[in-house]
Amino acid sequence: MLTFHTCDVFTDQPFAGNPLAIVLGADDLTPARMQILAREFNLSETIFVQRPVNPAHTARVRIFFPTAEIPFAGHPTIGCAIHLAEAMAGPGDFLRQIVLEEEAGLVPVTVRRENGVSLAELVAPVIPHGVTGAPDSELALNRERLAAAVGLKPGDIGFGLHRPGLWQGGPRFLYVPVADKDALARARPQQPVWSEIMHGGGVDCAYLYTPGTGCDYQARMFSPTAGIPEDPATGSASAILAAQLRAAGALGPDETRLTLFQGVEMGRPSRIGLTIRRANGALQEVRISGGAVPISTGKIRPPA
Repeated sequence: MLTFHTCDVFTDQPFAGNPLAIVLGADDLTPARMQILAREFNLSETIFVQRPVNPAHTARVRIFFPTAEIPFAGHPTIGCAIHLAEAMAGPGDFLRQIVLEEEAGLVPVTVRRENGVSLAELVAPVIPHGVTGAPDSELALNRERLAAAVGLKPGDIGFGLHRPGLWQGGPRFLYVPVADKDALARARPQQPVWSEIMHGGGVDCAYLYTPGTGCDYQARMFSPTAGIPEDPATGSASAILAAQLRAAGALGPDETRLTLFQGVEMGRPSRIGLTIRRANGALQEVRISGGAVPISTGKIRPPA
């Protein structure tokens, strides 16, 4: 039997944020068996912990949607790093450096505990950049078609200098700025135009965002074709948002610190910290931060 833990990530409250399953001792699992277990947990992501290839690192991890493996994701990285740091630490406050070997590359994570609350900050393994090789990017970025794909009017798409964009940094996302929180709340994927737009952009995830109240931006992320009707917190999309914001001229010259809310419409509010560092106008480093709350632990049978 394999030991697993679940936690809620990007929150300091149980039953909020984004649920995560962490499966320990996964060295003997093939990717196909990991995929079976990810479907069994049926959460937006499940992370499998293995011995590191380099003993200087903390662990090698594999991350799965219910339908496929992905090279990097924020909430599994944050939740897993906090779990591993807590397992290595004694009572009281602490500061620990975790390095995870992910398919997208090495991901360093700083974990600290202050007044009984555990927080982590990761450095994105890939600097966000434009999508290349999309089958029909013009279709994916067409305002009228995008509006139809998310159940909104063309006038709901965009605000200020923010326009739809395709960006990647490990995974890739279609970014859809919307006019206000009312439009954000009304958004829903609409078939068949949704699948047409996703195919045109060579993506299966759309990240909608708008200026927020009590935060810099409030967001929603839809990925029904990947088995995620809606995600309450998407760390990788939050990191890659840096490229979208740079294109909109929304970043300062050196370092920009932002707070993102997600999952509000789902009743699972999430709070994500985004720090973006630039030099000579180019993105240099992107960091994502948040907390995690343990929820459950148990045993699960490995697939045959």
